[in-house]
Amino acid sequence: MEGLKNNIITLVGDSLEELRKRIIANHEAAGQVASGRTRDSLKVELTEDGGILWGRQAFGALETGRKPGKVPKGFSDIILRWMDEKGITVEHPKSFAYLVARKIANEGTLRYRSGKIDVYSTDMEKTIKDILERIVGIFDTEVEHINLNFNENK
Repeated sequence: MEGLKNNIITLVGDSLEELRKRIIANHEAAGQVASGRTRDSLKVELTEDGGILWGRQAFGALETGRKPGKVPKGFSDIILRWMDEKGITVEHPKSFAYLVARKIANEGTLRYRSGKIDVYSTDMEKTIKDILERIVGIFDTEVEHINLNFNENK
């Protein structure tokens, strides 16, 4: 039984690693990478019962953007760092960052206003379905093997 469990954990780990790579490729293709912190935060962790694909809290906004509302303290400074990481230069960067921060607080990000894009949802659903189908296949094979051995011993 331990071999079966190890096979399943390996299958889950390999599938999550492939999912991680596809999400990163989608994220990069969407032109969303600034500092790379979000991309680099994606990690696969295997446990004795399965696996987890971790990412930064901000990861969810890749598809939907940031809705309007309260922004973090020092949001203008965050925008300034983002501009620097993206290589965006303007004549009055502090004023520009303030205006961008205010627009996001009032209207949300452009991604939010433009509509959702698919960075991870479809790939995640396909991966879950694939993992489930493959695990069922492993169990079907195991049950078939048990039945053959049982019938041979009669």
